[in-house]
Amino acid sequence: MPPPVIKTTIYVQIPGLWTFGNLRKQAMDSQLRKLVTGLFLLSAISVSGVKAWTGEIHGRVVCDVCGDSSIGPEDHVLEGAEVAVLCITKSGEVLNYQAFTNDKGVYTVAETMSESDRWDACLARPISSFHEHCTQLGETSTGVKFSYDRPSGFSHRVKPFVYIPAIVPAYCK
Repeated sequence: MPPPVIKTTIYVQIPGLWTFGNLRKQAMDSQLRKLVTGLFLLSAISVSGVKAWTGEIHGRVVCDVCGDSSIGPEDHVLEGAEVAVLCITKSGEVLNYQAFTNDKGVYTVAETMSESDRWDACLARPISSFHEHCTQLGETSTGVKFSYDRPSGFSHRVKPFVYIPAIVPAYCK
């Protein structure tokens, strides 16, 4: 009976020479390090008693086609309108957000932060309308300042920003 055959594979790593296996192992080690670091930070935050707070600001941008300051069947929402929201936190940090309206004319700004750094006061103001006919900002739509005193998870609704056409259609007169 012949002696059993034992297969042995010898791996040699040459310094400075990278192989696919080494790169994959390093990537996995890096991901594991990131995961462990993230779990450590998460546990440190929860142990330290830092409480998370989430705030949301939303509003609508509309086109007052006849420029008569009343809602009518000819009026419509503006998709893609740009709105800036500037907030000051309780710790004094100034945060600037840029938002665009969706197909329903609604913009939303939301953020989660520590309770001690939450928004204290904000200013929302329209920046531009990309609608070809409704590009003039209405007189009462220059901006809205407000205190943000909502509890975590609640939102603040801003009054609609109104654009009017540069030339009012004949059927409005």
